[in-house]
Amino acid sequence: MLAGSRAWRLAVWAVVLPLFAVLYGLPIAVIVLASLARTWNGALPGEFTLLHYAEAFRSDSLDALVTSLMTGAIASTAALACGTWAALALRRRVRLPARLLEAVFFVPSAVPSVSVGLGLLVAFSQPPFLLNGTRAIVLIAHFVLVFAFTFGNVTAGLARVPAECEQIAESLGARPFYRLRRVTLPLLTPYLIAAFSLSFALSMGELGATIMVYPPGWVTMPVRIFALSDRGAIFDAATLTTILGVATLIVLTVLSRVSSRAMLR
Repeated sequence: MLAGSRAWRLAVWAVVLPLFAVLYGLPIAVIVLASLARTWNGALPGEFTLLHYAEAFRSDSLDALVTSLMTGAIASTAALACGTWAALALRRRVRLPARLLEAVFFVPSAVPSVSVGLGLLVAFSQPPFLLNGTRAIVLIAHFVLVFAFTFGNVTAGLARVPAECEQIAESLGARPFYRLRRVTLPLLTPYLIAAFSLSFALSMGELGATIMVYPPGWVTMPVRIFALSDRGAIFDAATLTTILGVATLIVLTVLSRVSSRAMLR
């Protein structure tokens, strides 16, 4: 009764909102202000300017944004295809082997991304798998890091798909591929989009493994931001951070609308 009362809800919001504002709102606000600041010597910026944004779109930073978008899209698409296949393959397997394979799939998410980058750097530094200095190793690194989250989301979605739908289709003579294409995957569509969205967001912000393996011609936005902040160009780094956040938010908003329409259908 207490948890459902109006006074209790107001008390919870009174604690959650300030906490959210301090932990999330304040850092975001500082980054946005820094991206607009010409000088900052006090508690707030002394002058505001859009010069940082103009320079960002005239420099190599725009190429870095395109690189991040392409890397996120390619790695997330590959992870979605492989994660969906793995989840479907393990759904009806013996429990113990399936659990062991699931544990293997989640290993990359349990270790620091720098360790993943170092492992790939060592593994692909000798023929016949010499990939160091290529774009492929960056895509592989992102794929390895986001695959576990894609697999987990699809597995959770499969657990919510009513088994009766597939059983009815099977009883009517539908072949396995037809059931997959016309029954299982349509029911999974919202979960597939959610898995892709999470993988894409993680890829867009990935730095640890990328900075270990990226070639000079394939610089992602987080690597560019790190390089600017390391040189002391804080305002420029804040500008690119804001652009990266807005671009990611736009893509996730579009995917969310697509997912909502899929759930209605």
